[in-house]
Amino acid sequence: MSPNTKSAIVTGAGSGIGRAVALAFLREDYAVALAGRRSEALQETVAQAGAAGARALAVPTDIADPASVRALFQKAKEAFGRLDLLFNNAGTGAPAVPLEELSIEKWRRVIDVNLTGTFICIQEAFRLMKSQVPMGGRIINNGSISAHAPRPNSSPYTATKHAITGLTKSAALDGRKYDIACGQIDIGNAGTEMTARMKDGVAQADGSIAPEPTIDVEQVARAVLYMASLPLDANVLFMTVMATKMPFVGRG
Repeated sequence: MSPNTKSAIVTGAGSGIGRAVALAFLREDYAVALAGRRSEALQETVAQAGAAGARALAVPTDIADPASVRALFQKAKEAFGRLDLLFNNAGTGAPAVPLEELSIEKWRRVIDVNLTGTFICIQEAFRLMKSQVPMGGRIINNGSISAHAPRPNSSPYTATKHAITGLTKSAALDGRKYDIACGQIDIGNAGTEMTARMKDGVAQADGSIAPEPTIDVEQVARAVLYMASLPLDANVLFMTVMATKMPFVGRG
């Protein structure tokens, strides 16, 4: 790896936004550790990178497991020597059932992955970024439009994404003295496998079912690249990238 090559960890890199961002970093000559639960999905991301895949390290990881996350960061350190950027993207949801019918097990799984998993990754990033020379780095958390407003029957996912906003602020504050910049990108309807159903209609706040527009996931990757491109004395604390005509701003 060239001394000028920057390094990154991307969680949830086996599909969707995580894959698009990981591929964008690889195109920009980053060395990237790809984290996700499914090894075959991570290897597909590497394959899609073409020749740039030589700078990719696929590390099957369960971010809700502290030991698994420690192993991820240790492998990245061994391979790259340092960590310049962490993109906390991995997440999960729960079935869209009435709040009172959601099992506590499904609630806890969303909390464990979306919130606790992100926290564990931030902890490990802090430990590594504090100890490396030169000190510092950048953390970008994937929030969501749900960090601002819920969809119907989405209490665990919405709760975690609101909590990510607080975690981002705390990490931004606590990271200052170590030259660790932390920001958050809130995304609305990126065109991925997860949002493919939106063209057929999704539940709205008034009880109706309506199709919603999506945006090319590459626009999200470009936004993350911009956040990552800043020097550490500048930070995008919050950015919202969304489909212009999605029903987010307004009433009804």
